[in-house]
Amino acid sequence: MALSLLLTGCSSMKPEDFENKEPRLVLEEYFLGETRAWGIFEDRFGNLRREFTVDVEGSWDGDTLVLDERFHYADGEKDRRVWRLEKIDDHRWEGTADDVQGTGVAEVYGNALNLRYTLALEIGGRIWNVDFDDWMFLMDDGVIINRARVSKLGIELGQATIFFKKPDDSEGLEESRRKAAE
Repeated sequence: MALSLLLTGCSSMKPEDFENKEPRLVLEEYFLGETRAWGIFEDRFGNLRREFTVDVEGSWDGDTLVLDERFHYADGEKDRRVWRLEKIDDHRWEGTADDVQGTGVAEVYGNALNLRYTLALEIGGRIWNVDFDDWMFLMDDGVIINRARVSKLGIELGQATIFFKKPDDSEGLEESRRKAAE
């Protein structure tokens, strides 16, 4: 009986669970133009390992959403990933990037997106293929909260927590000035 309770209590979220949640996340509208993100990565023991910001520039041609992501880590490291996400239907997307192994699969329902992919990540001078299970939730104020579980061979390595926000006019002006000064 205890095993039965344990198994029934271990259900996992499904994107469809959020079908009627508002505000509705329309990926190609939200990520069009500039978006800013702030994030942290914690290892499986809860130790903070990295802090970063991401500047995202999105474009949409009616079929493909391109997200040019520029990562700026607190330790000075910089990285770039360019996602090409193809809309399959009203809910499903498939995506590729240079460091993504194969094709990432995303589902969007209501205010939620679930994106699953394998990333070739350099750790300690070696390349590890790690699995990402990203959940993004659009909130009323236009902020997206993103939680990504990172694992290898089913063993959780850590979690990334990221907040996305569209710049308002003053933030956009400040960013433009900063870029012009570089």
